[in-house]
Amino acid sequence: MFNFVSGLVNIADLRKKFLFTVGMIILFRAGVHIPVPGIDTVKLQSLFGGGNILGFLDLFTGGAFMRFSIFAMGIVPYINASIIMQLMQVVVPQLEELAKEGDAGRKQIASYTRYLTVVLAAFQAFGMSFWLRGVMIDGYSFVIFLLGTVVSLTAGSTLVMWFGELITERGIGNGASVLIFVGIVARIPTYIGQTITLVRGGASLFGVLILLASFLVMIVAIILVQEAQRRIPVQYAKRIIGRKMYGGQSTYIPMRINQGGVIPIIFASSVLLFPATVAQFIPNPAVQKLVQLISPSGSLYMVFYFALIFFFTYFYTAITFNPNDLAENIKKYGGFVLGIRPGKPTAQYLEYVITRLTLVGALFLSLVAVIPTIVESLTHVTSFQGLGSTALLIMVGVALDLVRQIQTHLVTRQYEGIIA
Repeated sequence: MFNFVSGLVNIADLRKKFLFTVGMIILFRAGVHIPVPGIDTVKLQSLFGGGNILGFLDLFTGGAFMRFSIFAMGIVPYINASIIMQLMQVVVPQLEELAKEGDAGRKQIASYTRYLTVVLAAFQAFGMSFWLRGVMIDGYSFVIFLLGTVVSLTAGSTLVMWFGELITERGIGNGASVLIFVGIVARIPTYIGQTITLVRGGASLFGVLILLASFLVMIVAIILVQEAQRRIPVQYAKRIIGRKMYGGQSTYIPMRINQGGVIPIIFASSVLLFPATVAQFIPNPAVQKLVQLISPSGSLYMVFYFALIFFFTYFYTAITFNPNDLAENIKKYGGFVLGIRPGKPTAQYLEYVITRLTLVGALFLSLVAVIPTIVESLTHVTSFQGLGSTALLIMVGVALDLVRQIQTHLVTRQYEGIIA
């Protein structure tokens, strides 16, 4: 730990990256408190906590959406654009070829992602203007509110996207993940204050301790599963080219248990919360009753939530891991999995292994997603309702990534000293 902190202070390059990241975070948190004009904040507060998508989106903005600031949409449009572009690479052959062209292709896809982010942000801001027209300040012009909201939120999302890219390029960690991490951490003091208020109001202190203990157990489990991997041994044959011998080395393919990370939970949450949000515009009692069953407070919510996470874990793994391409690349460079013939048998073996690993990962994600809801219903402590499985997975994943990057800098520094 001492070496960790000492590296941040003494290594100039690492210190600059760290201070740059902190500066971007300060700018991001400052923008969270700049409101979009025309909104009655008291009316807006009443919309949250009712089991709709607003509370879920506010998780990724660190309270900016609840305040309806210029960063109300945060990094969400950029995340959506990134996911869409990732899916499009599987569907559109031209994008798939572009992704295989190296740095030039990735830069072009990154440009497309930025343009799509602006389009999604503008579209989402336009929809929010109509959605939230009922919480405008009395007498405020809707046309002015519409124009101001679309311009402010689109510009805010573009600025947050830029902050994220700057952190990725010049700071420490993945910029988008860091901003989400900061937003979640910023809400923790609020959760603690709400818990203290509940205890003072007569809530069981024992129930609070059980809830906190369950969070601790889940954090440990998430770390273990996130770091766990199946290593497939690969041997490369020796080749003699001229007077030199190449290859002959042993390595392995690291196959993680949780290939999808937090993406399956995000997809499942969005799919389940969307009907509850749309139902607000349909006053039909039958529709309201049907949607209530799958809302976060409904009796079928956890069943559907568990099933959707399970499905999306397999779905996301299938589109991001291609055993045929991996087997072909191994064969191309003269390698083979020990005990398995190169080519199609290797692809079949890799698919068999990833299917079994994904089963474990899907069960883990599904259980982690529903455990907080079960514990909250048993303890009747709802002050940490926003700090659910999605938040814990993001926090642990980003923290582990930051530690890895800092340790990499420290190790690189040690080798540079040896070489010098």
